[in-house]
Amino acid sequence: MRTITLNKQVFLLLGSLCLIFLTVNCQSKISPHKSNLKFAVSFPEDLAAEPLDGRVLLMISNNTRTEPRFQISDGPDTQLLFGKNIEGLKPGDPCVFDADVFGYPIPSTSEIPKGEYYVQALLHKYETFQRSDGHTVKLPMDRGEGQRWNRAPGNLYSTPVKVLIDSAKDETIGIEMDQIISPIPDPPETKYIKHVKIQSQLLTEFWGRPLHLGAHVLLPEGFDEHPDAKYPLVIFHGHFPYTFSGFREKPPETDIDPEYSERFDLEGYNIIQQKYAHQFFMEWTGPDFPRVLLIKVQHANPYYDDSYAVNSANLGPYGDAITYELIPFIEEKFRGLGKGWARFLYGGSTGGWEALGVQVFYPDEYNGCYAACPDPIDFRAYTVVNIYEHKNAYVLDSQWKHTPRPGRRDYLGHISCTLEEMNHRELVLGTNSRSGQQWDIWQAVYSPVDKDGYPKPIWDKMTGEINPEVAQYWKENYDLRYILERDWKTLGPKLKGKIHIYCGDMDNYYLNNAVYMMEEFLENTTDPYYDGEVDYGDRAEHCWNGDHERPNAISRLRYNQMFIPRIVQRILETAPEGADIKSWRY
Repeated sequence: MRTITLNKQVFLLLGSLCLIFLTVNCQSKISPHKSNLKFAVSFPEDLAAEPLDGRVLLMISNNTRTEPRFQISDGPDTQLLFGKNIEGLKPGDPCVFDADVFGYPIPSTSEIPKGEYYVQALLHKYETFQRSDGHTVKLPMDRGEGQRWNRAPGNLYSTPVKVLIDSAKDETIGIEMDQIISPIPDPPETKYIKHVKIQSQLLTEFWGRPLHLGAHVLLPEGFDEHPDAKYPLVIFHGHFPYTFSGFREKPPETDIDPEYSERFDLEGYNIIQQKYAHQFFMEWTGPDFPRVLLIKVQHANPYYDDSYAVNSANLGPYGDAITYELIPFIEEKFRGLGKGWARFLYGGSTGGWEALGVQVFYPDEYNGCYAACPDPIDFRAYTVVNIYEHKNAYVLDSQWKHTPRPGRRDYLGHISCTLEEMNHRELVLGTNSRSGQQWDIWQAVYSPVDKDGYPKPIWDKMTGEINPEVAQYWKENYDLRYILERDWKTLGPKLKGKIHIYCGDMDNYYLNNAVYMMEEFLENTTDPYYDGEVDYGDRAEHCWNGDHERPNAISRLRYNQMFIPRIVQRILETAPEGADIKSWRY
């Protein structure tokens, strides 16, 4: 009896000690970071005389392969990044970074190991928009670079400096932004490549200031020699194009240094790209290639390098602006046939989602889409997250385990980053969906407007907790598989033969998961039958496009040769009676 009492007392004592230990340990993890090290970032009056709004980014690197601003990524080689919003920062006034400013991939400067580092600061400038929905927001306007914060003209930045960082010291390290990124010149035109730009009335009204759309137009061989010809229009959707890339009128250079592609593990990939770009020029201008107008759309906006080509509560009516303003303008200027049966869409990744999304939302305006490796087309597989059933995007739903959800893999399944890491990088680059990165643009396009005028988060960017109300809004408005299934009675007859989807079964971002779900619906339940195609590349990574003969590194350079002949075949099979199927076939 006495022994039992003693054991009980010991047990209670040990329990008290454990409780004290756990309390102290937990407090140390959630208490403010203890460090007096600070960084004070400023800019001189001769660089910017007026107060500025924006996001100040502090980058810290321990290597010299390039400037720190070009060393921030989702991968394992990323360097350090910290961010802080500023409003009305005056010349000479400091923006101070202390240990409480959130960072990526480590959360605080107090956790930087003592040593010598290269430090650089950059100010990503915001402008004020007074939108027609009554909201006033501050966002980074695209300035011709395609929403790349580290290359955006007008952004201020500092010359990298080497400093000794010791978080134990009471020290303030001053950094003056002494440079400004120069404007980007307009791309040149050639006999074949033309550039157009229009002010969109729809977008101008929404954003409360002039907003423009542009496109790079590739003219067919014989365009000038056949003034009576009218042509089908092909839209090659994708990320922001500076010009019509992948089309090289000159032979490949013979004296350039080969560059290694880490993505494809290929030496001299720059030379390969030039070779295939010139090959496309030779085929395009050859006697047997179909004569069509081929365009790449420029629709960079204050949130991303493109708009996803659909109407959005946060971005505005980009879908209508592209379909009903830009495309008719191009067809009028360059003698397009100007009818839905003579318009086609293709693209990969973002462009893949756009090709399918535009076809779904504008079923009568286009005659087919070829969607390669599309961004998530079923939000039950929003990469690896089911936004309707999961509670947290960053970790598996579990009472006891804290298993991170993966963000990127290679074809062998090796993980290079988690969803949490990817989203925390974006959070440091910009709050309120202003990072200009992938997860934020999905949120900006798909979400309703929050009470502050910015996109309502699908999940808490810090913790990953999913908002089920926002998920339902996404479902009803942008879940392409759900929309097709919901509306197939009316959409099905209009989309018969128009949907073609391709994806590698080891897509780096797990995009094949949503394609499986889309395929299940299309193949097993559509009535009328969709009469299209869904295909997969064995062990193929992002972005496989349906080519079973060539590796990704090469097939991605041949979208046009792959799809345009198929487009012409469908035109000839589906053109309405009396349609012009002759003037452009010379």
